[in-house]
Amino acid sequence: MSDTSAPPKGMAMINAFDPNRATGLSPEEQAMVARRQKLLGPAYRLFYEHPVHVVRGEGAWLFDSHGNRYLDCYNNVASMGHAHPRIVAAIAEQAGKLNTHTRYLHETVLDYAEALLATLPPELGHCMFTCSGSEANDLALRIANAHTAGEGVVVTALAYHGVTSALAALSPSLGEGVPLGRHVATVPAPDAYRGGAEMPARFAADIAAAFADLARHGIKPSALLVDTMFTSDGVFPAPAGFLAAAAEAARAAGALFIADEVQPGFGRTGTMWGFERHGVVPDMVTMGKPMGNGHPVAGLALRPELLERFGKRARYFNTFGGNPVSAAAALATLRVLQDEKLADNATAIGAHLTEGLRRIATRRPIIGDVRGAGLSIGCELVLDPVTKTPATAETGRLVNALRERRILISASGPGANILKIRPPLCLTREQADMFLEAVEELLPG
Repeated sequence: MSDTSAPPKGMAMINAFDPNRATGLSPEEQAMVARRQKLLGPAYRLFYEHPVHVVRGEGAWLFDSHGNRYLDCYNNVASMGHAHPRIVAAIAEQAGKLNTHTRYLHETVLDYAEALLATLPPELGHCMFTCSGSEANDLALRIANAHTAGEGVVVTALAYHGVTSALAALSPSLGEGVPLGRHVATVPAPDAYRGGAEMPARFAADIAAAFADLARHGIKPSALLVDTMFTSDGVFPAPAGFLAAAAEAARAAGALFIADEVQPGFGRTGTMWGFERHGVVPDMVTMGKPMGNGHPVAGLALRPELLERFGKRARYFNTFGGNPVSAAAALATLRVLQDEKLADNATAIGAHLTEGLRRIATRRPIIGDVRGAGLSIGCELVLDPVTKTPATAETGRLVNALRERRILISASGPGANILKIRPPLCLTREQADMFLEAVEELLPG
């Protein structure tokens, strides 16, 4: 089930490289693209009209095979900075000692579990580890279904939650080629720019109606699953607090509230977790991407009572989830985040970026809206400030023009017209100014 706010039918991946229209590639790049297609097949996608061949990273910089430096304003995987020396050293040291499956006693995963739970509300007393955010969301849904004896899930209209069969079935951003499950209902994202200032407040009512509709079709509610910054929908952070009513509506329907923190978590919003901005305690929190600063580690934290039914009926085992090297990577990442006060840096540099973009908007009316929290920022481009017609083509041209200036960014939203700005949390003021100067120079109008 879905509503009319679903993405356009057949919507292609935003900012995708099209090998059939490629021009200007060097012989080396042409050979690598051809080799990639031959070996990896047609399902993979590259970014940009002219793909980037990166071979090294340092902080907020990436370097290509010719030594050219690119400013990374998009990467929320190596959130603490590319190749952070403390994290690299922790991985190497543990890999030199031991790496094995998770059915032996080992201190590091316990040390990390204690440190991670200390960043979360006390109601969330257990954590479980996986290798990817997709696996974490998949496990969370299994637990929710076991606890509620239901299967109905509500997500937002352009959400992305993962690539497993279960998660793809509730990730409408994957497009028409990946149909939603019959047990899935979508609601509009809380877009105050297009839906009006009352839109976030309507979000809870939409959720209640979606669960009621599922129930009318004989589908018992299980979970409300949302990215707490609605990143794939177009980045919708404000006003702080509105998610509390949404969680209440889900629980009133008999469902659990799962906060997907794979993108907003670990300091990106200026707080440790995106849900913190809303004064709400989720039933479960899923996490991934930045958790190991590029090392594949993920997991979830949850209320202990939710594991009672699940744990009695099924044992949980993940060969690599929480293995010694992954635990060392995650623990080092968390310590870097805390020691280097990177969430505070996200607040300061994020404010500088949003203020800079709003100043540019006074001179470039194509910028219709700038919104964000910390270093999770959406900048919406429109053809007309009254009609708010998405400036889709112009956004694509800007993204690719920035790439030619060696600044990496991408876009999101149903109109593919929202710059998705999420650099490593170590971004400096000087690097932010470099991005702002390039955007103003390259924007039309």
